[in-house]
Amino acid sequence: MRTALCILLSLTAALASPNVIVVMTDDQGHPELSCHGNPVLQTPNLDRLHAESLRLTDFHVAPMCTPTRGQLLTGLDAARNGAINVSSGHALLRPGIRTMGDHFSRAGRSTGLFGKWHLGSNHPLRPEDRGFDQTVWFPSSHIGSVPDFWGNDYFDDTYVRNGRREAFEGYCADVFFSEAMAFMKRCAEGDRPFLALITPNTPHGPLVAPEEDREELARILAAPAFSQWPGPLRDTLSRYLGMVRNIDRNMGRLMEFLRREGLEQDTILVFLTDNGSTFGPRYYNAGMRGRKTQLWEGGHRVPCFIRWPGGGLAPPQDIGGLTQVQDLLPTLLDLCDLPFPEGLDGTSLAPILRGRSAVPEDRMLVVNYSRMPIGFDLPSPWSSSRLTRDGGVVLWKRWRLVEDRALYDLDADPLQRNDVAAEHPRVLSRMRDHLDRWWDEVRSQANRPVRIPVGSAAANPVRLTACEWLNVFVDQQRQVRRGERKLGYWLLRAARPGTYRITLRRWPAETGWAIAAGTPAGEGRLAIRRARIHASSARTWSAGEDRPGFPGLVRAVGPEDTEAAFTLQLPRGPFALHAWFEGDDLSIGAYYAEVERL
Repeated sequence: MRTALCILLSLTAALASPNVIVVMTDDQGHPELSCHGNPVLQTPNLDRLHAESLRLTDFHVAPMCTPTRGQLLTGLDAARNGAINVSSGHALLRPGIRTMGDHFSRAGRSTGLFGKWHLGSNHPLRPEDRGFDQTVWFPSSHIGSVPDFWGNDYFDDTYVRNGRREAFEGYCADVFFSEAMAFMKRCAEGDRPFLALITPNTPHGPLVAPEEDREELARILAAPAFSQWPGPLRDTLSRYLGMVRNIDRNMGRLMEFLRREGLEQDTILVFLTDNGSTFGPRYYNAGMRGRKTQLWEGGHRVPCFIRWPGGGLAPPQDIGGLTQVQDLLPTLLDLCDLPFPEGLDGTSLAPILRGRSAVPEDRMLVVNYSRMPIGFDLPSPWSSSRLTRDGGVVLWKRWRLVEDRALYDLDADPLQRNDVAAEHPRVLSRMRDHLDRWWDEVRSQANRPVRIPVGSAAANPVRLTACEWLNVFVDQQRQVRRGERKLGYWLLRAARPGTYRITLRRWPAETGWAIAAGTPAGEGRLAIRRARIHASSARTWSAGEDRPGFPGLVRAVGPEDTEAAFTLQLPRGPFALHAWFEGDDLSIGAYYAEVERL
């Protein structure tokens, strides 16, 4: 009797404190798994996870990665948490909102994040500031983005470990999985339950796959069955699907690690992707219309597999009904018997996963995000990076209301070709009413930008990049190489009054290149003569509250100068920093800046 009681108490303790692993890949859509019918790719390890999991078959994220990541971490819609876009000053997760890392860390779990973050590169927005004890990550949208270490190319790159840059050996996704497993092993050896987020940058572009994976996919695509596809498409797919093949191999490594270390039974393993497929419509889209960045079903319906062998969940099976990425935070907290706050936009699916109930049939969801400000070379209050009421899709049962204008019945029309709004006025009215209520709740904060603090004791100096220019898109190192003639400004907040030094650069500091110089390959050379800054006290451009505060300053730039530095007095509080370089016939924004309180 005593032995049985001890076993029962042991099992109860294990179930109350399971480990949690969330793997979210980047730009891998619903079609990129062989269990979903992909005609080219084999994913045996993900297929095995699919077979062993509860599978949410009507699961939705945002059509772009940053909004999905913020929603995963907070359980809140992007319109509430601040991360509505992938750049342009709108990819920053609002401070003060508790993240998944915060919740698990405060409950005594060890927490780690390994891979892509894309929710802010500065204090207090980094993963190590948002509840994650151990981190190995890179900033912004992809390896090779403007804030990333210059020249990272997927192999032997420099990432950020716990706030400091560090060089790593190996292929990017291999590094992130390996670092995550090393973290888990340390936790297991210390008998500490853990939360691990593994967020590889793959298969996001640029499309760089390990050679063995690219060659294997090229061999498959050379078969007569695919001869009708153009050669350039097959070359692209060999690299894109080669990256997914590497992910599948790493998932196999992870699942074998859990089995070998005796962690499998007491670990919740979640797999999902952050948006729809990048290339699905060009070769195979699993019966859907649309891709990443689009509001058709293929842009936001993605796989979500949840496995917990020792957790008393229902047997592996498909689970229908509308679910969303915001549901995962409350679900995981509920499964781990941890409290979660009221007011989340997501709802716990734990009773559904345990087989006690079904997804409510009448559930209605809104998927909304802001668009890229393509064509805006200057900040504008009318930029498409602002979130709008009619910029999303409403989901209800089989119905999809796209941009508040076209209604689709997925049962009769899975490819969303026929607008049936005129034929179903009651459905249309009910979905519009829901959209109106949602927008009334979020509109006051949906476009309120997050300011980056400077001059605080916790982070001084602060490194800024053009990726955070408000409503202007400069996110890729290739844009910097070309010297795109765009101008933007940063919304900042001086934590303390005092004397500040603002240093402007055309190239990141690690290159050592002169402002007027081109790259070693000759790219990006510009006839730059002057550097200018203007700092104004402001809240937001769109609200019309700009108030001039500080005079513009000018510095000459010599042919060998790598930076241009300015010193000025700043009061405590919000301000906007405008910084640019001038030549005889050009003006370009300073892509990189450093702000230091002296």
